[in-house]
Amino acid sequence: MTRQQQARLAFSLLDLTSLTDIETSADIEDLCAKAEWRDADGNTIHAAALCIFPRFLPLARRILDDKGLYHVRLATVTNFPHGGSDINIAVKETLASVAYGADEVDVVLPYKALISGDTDTPLRLVQACKAACGNGVFLKVILETGELSTPELIAQASAIAIAGGADFIKTSTGKVTTNATPEAADIMLRAIAEHRAKGTNQAAPVRPVGFKPAGGIRTLEDAMTYIKAVQSTLGPDAVQPSLLRLGASSVRTNLVSVLEGTDEVTQSGGY
Repeated sequence: MTRQQQARLAFSLLDLTSLTDIETSADIEDLCAKAEWRDADGNTIHAAALCIFPRFLPLARRILDDKGLYHVRLATVTNFPHGGSDINIAVKETLASVAYGADEVDVVLPYKALISGDTDTPLRLVQACKAACGNGVFLKVILETGELSTPELIAQASAIAIAGGADFIKTSTGKVTTNATPEAADIMLRAIAEHRAKGTNQAAPVRPVGFKPAGGIRTLEDAMTYIKAVQSTLGPDAVQPSLLRLGASSVRTNLVSVLEGTDEVTQSGGY
């Protein structure tokens, strides 16, 4: 695979994200414009999703549809970014997000509760939020792996999220010091592989679970680190938007520079 082919693939897996909480309507319009890239021959590729605050979902959907970008999904965040333990609040935020038109809800696992030894609250919160999503809306559970101090806690959080019904497990909010790392990704991918293995002797396959690294992905090389990890652990069929997302916006500049054959530019900062 050439670098341009790699960049096309990575672009198609992007969750372009704007979660500063100071966004304006103009910022959302700009983000929607970045959801696609067109080559000199008029061929286009588009990101997998935009991840924005719930209040902007109707605006973003209208803008995307006006551009013909019907396949770009809309994701939002709940229980964000601190991962509180109040299940009722998380459920109400999730229900509101679905009502606003979310295709996907990224909910933060109560990781502080888990660190303190409480495994029941995180499980019940994920289960309740999955039920609130209803049919057709993905639940992506953010583990905040940078705050989970041991591999054992990351593995435990992964297992809880999967058991609770997560459609994806996601590394990070992007709001803490340490976000996605290859080490955390390896633990999470092994948890997904173990989940998949449970269906080997069953008549029906187990529910698929996707993976989303988020935060600190700024170059094509960063993106390929996670794409290759997924290929290695889960197989090449797992490298598709329904099972792999890259939670990154700053990487887009670098990917486009590769696609256009210009000098590569890495955008500093950002998600």
